[in-house]
Amino acid sequence: MTTLPRRAQETAQRRKRDRRGRTSEWIAAAYLMAKGYRILARRMKTPLGEIDLIAVRGRRVAFIEVKRRASLAGCEAAITEAQRHRIRNAAMLWMARRKHYQDYEMGFDAVFLVPFGWPRHYLNRL
Repeated sequence: MTTLPRRAQETAQRRKRDRRGRTSEWIAAAYLMAKGYRILARRMKTPLGEIDLIAVRGRRVAFIEVKRRASLAGCEAAITEAQRHRIRNAAMLWMARRKHYQDYEMGFDAVFLVPFGWPRHYLNRL
């Protein structure tokens, strides 16, 4: 059995995490659409940070962070204060560039995914 060089192993692990993240975001988006949300953007990158999902339902725009961990406590612990700050700043920039949504309510939500369970959507968790 041959072992890959360290750099190749790191690249393979990074690709695996990226694929898992994209799958998690897809599951979260499908779940939100089933709840009546319309997905406006996925993996929205701004100079101030990245937002996993942006969705609208009624007159509320939700900026959503998706976390997939072994437990709900792990999901909760994975959202840091610095991350909350970056998401809020990126959301403010996104809203400022879209005049159509200026009078909409803003929400900072989280969708947690754990093995063998349905996604859990938490309003204003960030």
